[in-house]
Amino acid sequence: MSRAYGLNTFALTDINNTSACLEFIRESPRYNIKPVIGVDFRNGVEQLFVALAKNNAGFEEINSYLTPFLQNKTETENGTLPIPEQAPDFENVFVIYPFRRNQNYPLRENEFIGIAPADLDYIRIKKKDVSKAVILQTVTCCSKKDFNAHRLLRAIDKNVLLSKLDPAEQGDENHKMLPPHELLKLYEEFPGVIQNTKNVLDACSVFFDFSDDAEPQNQKHYTNSAEEDEALLLKLCQQGVEYRYPDKTTEIQARIDKELSTIKQMGFISYFLMNWDIVSYARSKGYFYVGRGSGANSVVAYLLRITDVDPIELDLYFERFINLYRTNPPDFDIDFSWRDRDDVTAYIFKRFKNVALVATYNTFQQKAVMRELGKVFGLPKEEIDSLGSRYVSNRDINQLTQLVLKYSEYIHGFPSHLSIHSSGIVITEKPIHYFTATFMPPKGFPTIQFDMHIAEDVGLYKFDILSQRGLGKIKDTIEIIRKTKPNDPPIDIHDMKRFKQDERIKDMLRNAKAIGCFYVESPAMRMLLRKLRVDDYLGLVAASSVIRPGVAQSGMMQAYIQRFRNPEKRKEAHPELLKLMPETFGVMVYQEDVIKVAHFFAGLTLGEADKMRRGMSGKYRSREEFDQVKAKFFQNCLEMGRDPEVTAEIWRQTESFAGYAFAKGHSASYAVESYQSLFLKAYYPLEYMVATINNFGGFYRTELYVNEARLHGGIIHPPCVNQSEIETTLYENHIYLGFHMLMSFGSEFCK
Repeated sequence: MSRAYGLNTFALTDINNTSACLEFIRESPRYNIKPVIGVDFRNGVEQLFVALAKNNAGFEEINSYLTPFLQNKTETENGTLPIPEQAPDFENVFVIYPFRRNQNYPLRENEFIGIAPADLDYIRIKKKDVSKAVILQTVTCCSKKDFNAHRLLRAIDKNVLLSKLDPAEQGDENHKMLPPHELLKLYEEFPGVIQNTKNVLDACSVFFDFSDDAEPQNQKHYTNSAEEDEALLLKLCQQGVEYRYPDKTTEIQARIDKELSTIKQMGFISYFLMNWDIVSYARSKGYFYVGRGSGANSVVAYLLRITDVDPIELDLYFERFINLYRTNPPDFDIDFSWRDRDDVTAYIFKRFKNVALVATYNTFQQKAVMRELGKVFGLPKEEIDSLGSRYVSNRDINQLTQLVLKYSEYIHGFPSHLSIHSSGIVITEKPIHYFTATFMPPKGFPTIQFDMHIAEDVGLYKFDILSQRGLGKIKDTIEIIRKTKPNDPPIDIHDMKRFKQDERIKDMLRNAKAIGCFYVESPAMRMLLRKLRVDDYLGLVAASSVIRPGVAQSGMMQAYIQRFRNPEKRKEAHPELLKLMPETFGVMVYQEDVIKVAHFFAGLTLGEADKMRRGMSGKYRSREEFDQVKAKFFQNCLEMGRDPEVTAEIWRQTESFAGYAFAKGHSASYAVESYQSLFLKAYYPLEYMVATINNFGGFYRTELYVNEARLHGGIIHPPCVNQSEIETTLYENHIYLGFHMLMSFGSEFCK
């Protein structure tokens, strides 16, 4: 609307929030608008003042001032620490106080009075001094429908009927955007006010670089300098070679040298070292972890023990993780046990200086909004329930239900509130408040006010610290074994060479005896293992990705099974795809296959190929840029003389499966944990099943795991006052269910 009205400058000031500021700056050039950003500081609905950042330092000042009020909770009505009515002595911020009658404002040089159109008559009559005044036209809505939606959202927030909504708890219908000539005409008697407004807006200029070649904003150096970082990385790689590759070949050294050169050139040395620091801490505490995702494609990550996947053994595509054409940052996903993840997160906050969790935007979903609007309009529960069903009879539709249906559809997708990203952490070179204010969710760690996409756009690549219960099962099993079999030699759970050759594990895979084992216990996965007769590591890696929805729904899973079992069927593969993917018989199984098709079949650069992959996976937010890549895919194929029908079919196959495919390194990481689980179940089934019960982790309910333990010779006892503990315990082959199995039984009763 601002572009339609011909505005060239626009100030965005959300209430006690800066989550939209960076996205506003990013999008403004597309609309030829100069962005001005700040915060509308309020206590509840009472507007105190508006702060506008003169520059980046001013934005940091605003964020630093706002953050304590968002983080420190008190017993006030709106749950936050009250904000003082007078702004602090900002150095790089303009402050605008809303005009109030009979109140004197001792204004500093950077402070002004904001005059709304509704104040003009009073100012004319009383002949108020406007030498330090500016235009303050609040914009809450664009239309009558917007205003109605605003009132409904306020009623939902206050949990009251719409008819009972206090007028003070809602905005003004006149708080909408006006064309510049209309707005200026209202103030034509006060040219000084107009000039003050222009001067303030002209003086504001906040810049963040969102270009593809923008400098990364993460912590630059792990040590004190780039030279020290490089020396440390080389030293760690040499130590890693001795551990991982005692019989190093020239091929291995060449791969290491290539990766180190790329990592240095891309400026990612500190990123690798910080991940190394995190996993080193985990090992020092005895925590199990899995480094997965495309990071497993890196031999340097393998040497630093960030991952246990050997990328040379699996011929993993390093360029899927990092390449000189890829503008987006690398991304390590590190899984820890659900019991250990919080301690690792706390360590990161202690170890590094500028740290925060990444947020995510929660939006309104239509069915949930429908129920809330039903309450706001005072509909009985029966009517609300019927509105949520797929079919609503015409006789059930009345004026109120029509409004519910109309506005639930309109509000669907609106931002609801900020939450925490499942795993993302940023570690910045500049202070966190240079980019955003932070809030304090129940998790207890400062959290930025924008999501991973905006973080990546501005040059902040995140560290993914995840949790899962599978690792908890492995760790607990080993601890139980130490107690039940103290004379057994220690288990090296990372001895993958031994596991890959173990006949018991091979038999379990072939016959799908995998109940309780990570990622391979679901009915669909066990069925696939039987059909493929998987009994080796590479077969399990492929199966881990073949089972994904993208491969299954596109028909490629069935094609892979047929070509695996019947060599004659392999002749049905498209020759171009078979040439690119001989290992999987011309079937696209991994995310890397998208890059191979785009790069080798369509002639896209590696950067464009990765952009295509990200677009298909839903991680690339700009449809315009993705559409450009798609157009170039078809144009290149046409120029290369490809058959248009073949090109269209290969695009269809690629697009149909890419959204849910795994990177090969990701599948390989999962396969490592599967092998560890299979080994423990093969040789210590009772210990493993007890750990599975205690971690409440897996595809099935606890009852099935209890029965699985019984099938392996376990004698099951109910919770026993004399024998049981909080968790389920094992005595020889007797399993005593823990008190944690009892409903509403708190651990404090077991002390």
